[in-house]
Amino acid sequence: MLTPLLSRRAAGLGLAALPLTGCAAPSGYDQAVLDTWRLAPAGPGDLPVPALVHAACLAANSHNTQPWRFEAEGRRIAVRPDFARRTPVVDPDDHHLYVSIGCAAETMLQAAPGYGWSGEVDGVGREGVALSFMPSEPRRTAAFETIPRRASTRAEYDGRPVPPGVLLGLVAAAGPQVEAIVLQDSRRLEDATGFILEGNAAQVADRAFRRELKRWIRFSEAEAAATRDGLFAGASGNPALPRAIGEPLFELAFTESGEADKIRRQMNSSAGLVVFTAPSNDVAGWVEAGRAYTRFALAATAEGLKLAFLNQAVEHAPTRAEFARWLGAPDARPDLVIRFGYGPDMPRSLRRPARQVLDHGGGVSSAAASPPARR
Repeated sequence: MLTPLLSRRAAGLGLAALPLTGCAAPSGYDQAVLDTWRLAPAGPGDLPVPALVHAACLAANSHNTQPWRFEAEGRRIAVRPDFARRTPVVDPDDHHLYVSIGCAAETMLQAAPGYGWSGEVDGVGREGVALSFMPSEPRRTAAFETIPRRASTRAEYDGRPVPPGVLLGLVAAAGPQVEAIVLQDSRRLEDATGFILEGNAAQVADRAFRRELKRWIRFSEAEAAATRDGLFAGASGNPALPRAIGEPLFELAFTESGEADKIRRQMNSSAGLVVFTAPSNDVAGWVEAGRAYTRFALAATAEGLKLAFLNQAVEHAPTRAEFARWLGAPDARPDLVIRFGYGPDMPRSLRRPARQVLDHGGGVSSAAASPPARR
């Protein structure tokens, strides 16, 4: 997004004195934040499906499109892709969509012990991820407690280093299935920043990318509360404005140089980067990358760290190939690039309630393994 230049343009329009929380009449945004970022009660009955789905909806996902639906039957829940919420410009092969499905599935698995259940993956395929659950002793784990605190914090951090022991614990939490490459050396971080800037330049110059991104920005609190999805401007440190003002400012401020300056500041303030690379470049691998990232992110949040995606280097295909060679894995696909460090809390984006994305009695079947789909 476009914090400093947008703020200067807003000042030029006489908007600098407006509060970050918006210039429109009070909306339901604050209440929606309270309703969203919490752990839901289990409620009566057997498997607490609505509570588990609510937790899954708090998962990280691309552009906060929330590209999922949930089908529940008995003690089984499937996380299905919602292709109506695709982002075909930034994500033409649905890689990020399936990473998001993996994030939601893993968040549900991490939530289950807190409600007295244990879960496992029954299958992964293009139709989604099938999960099955069994009763267990309730355990309010650190991951369970952290689910409503995890966020993508798109702000500058304070530059403090992360202790090596903490980083080792985070990589261990991610698990062995996906490689997590941690970059902290200043020269390596400078080189990685170059790849991020290269991908950023290509994206900013792409009119279709700009249109797609703008479609998912929620410029005001009222708009965010009405849709309960998308990228709330305030969560990126931008002023919350009516769309009629926010859209023209976006077009003025979303420039290659402005975005590059912001990326450099964010990188200079971060403790490091972590790059996740799954063992296979197919749906199963993409889902696994989302699951590994979720475990890493929950553990990092429990340690007081902030995280944010800087995926430009892996979203632009030519840059991604160069980045993979630089990482020493020319035949692999780097899936995710995340900066981490200690930083401030920011306003939150919202999520749709469980009732809007949950279908009961749909006949949950195990997902067949998907064939490789290298691109």
